Amino acid sequence: MNNAVAGFSKLSKKEKINWIANEYFSNPDEAQNIIRNYWNSDEKLQQLHDEFIENTITNLYIPLGVAPNFLINGKYKTIPMAIEESSVVAAASKAAKYWSTRGGFKATIINTEKIGQVHFTYNGDAENLKSFFDEIKPKFFSETQNITKNMQQRGGGILDIKLKDKRSLLENYYQLHATFETKDSMGANFINSCLEQFASTLKEEVQNSDLLKNDELEVIMSILSNYVPNCLVRAEVSCPIEDLAEKHITNPQEFAERFVRAVQIAEVEPFRAVTHNKGIMNGVDAVVLATGNDFRAVEAGVHAYASKNGQYSSLSHAKIENGIFTFWLEIPLALGTVGGLTSLHPLVKLCLDILEKPSAQELMEIVAVAGLAQNFAALRSLTTTGIQEGHMKMHLNNIINQFEATDEERHLIKTHFKKTAVSHSAVVDFIENLRK
Repeated sequence: MNNAVAGFSKLSKKEKINWIANEYFSNPDEAQNIIRNYWNSDEKLQQLHDEFIENTITNLYIPLGVAPNFLINGKYKTIPMAIEESSVVAAASKAAKYWSTRGGFKATIINTEKIGQVHFTYNGDAENLKSFFDEIKPKFFSETQNITKNMQQRGGGILDIKLKDKRSLLENYYQLHATFETKDSMGANFINSCLEQFASTLKEEVQNSDLLKNDELEVIMSILSNYVPNCLVRAEVSCPIEDLAEKHITNPQEFAERFVRAVQIAEVEPFRAVTHNKGIMNGVDAVVLATGNDFRAVEAGVHAYASKNGQYSSLSHAKIENGIFTFWLEIPLALGTVGGLTSLHPLVKLCLDILEKPSAQELMEIVAVAGLAQNFAALRSLTTTGIQEGHMKMHLNNIINQFEATDEERHLIKTHFKKTAVSHSAVVDFIENLRK
């Protein structure tokens, strides 16, 4: 295709699919069949999914699994996880069962503050701007009453608004830096609506001000921040070192020391830290996605937090103290259990039911625990048997499915690789030899 398409968004779903199939595929009928095979047979449910985004043509399935036996703050949870990567759910489940007999996971909410900013430039006197802000600050609260009323009834609302001088970073740059409590909602729409009203109030008050001139201040944009360093949750596990013993941990003291050193490497080495934290996010993102939350926002905020000290570092930490092994993480999570997909998507609602309808704070705890469990499982493998032993055996099914193995072939392949190292090339060679 070498030409732009005009009016694509105005085409019907059928017309969009026809255009895609004819423009990009040598066999348009086959392409259309693949697209239609992933439609839901319930037309009303399919329409609901079609209207989540724009230019919808079909659904892309991601497996939804569950990891049971998570003992969190003394209560068992079964955690839903939506992810396509092999071994993640199995690893989380294994870590959950392991810690369920060693005191379980403890999770604590540190803070739930969220942030939004009005970015503007001002080329006048800084002291005049400060005096002006102090004078009009109450109006930012009073003129958002129609927006904040319902949130205030739930115990949330605007916490504070500050004027920040950012001229050291960019010429004439200032912010209105606002903090919010949004209770069980993620709060994006609420925060952005407040910010846009702040901007409107700011511009209107400038026009009526004796201190400032109209041409000295220009609002650039008003938007929430996905970096929420004061919306923090902590998850941890701990037990006496001798209690770490199990099948693959015959020397618990040695294991604990190797484990702590592995975490320390991720604390000081960014190349390792990125992969280390990716493992944490395997658990975090899977639960965030299953519960209808914004995993891209969570990812952006978490990785910014991992760099808060000037170098990208591990999100988790470990220590041995007085014979006790402790492993923990603190991460920023802005999550919601009301609004958005949580009230629209049937499977999201089902997942929240599995979690027994958690509050936003309870969901923060669950998500953090899933991340810690995933990290523990990865580090346990890395410091004992190695990561590939379990991962490649889980990956074996994907290779078998890729080659559309028969039931008989599947049995022979799995029997062979019980005692043979799994690699893509080894499996392909074995299948080809079988079929000869």
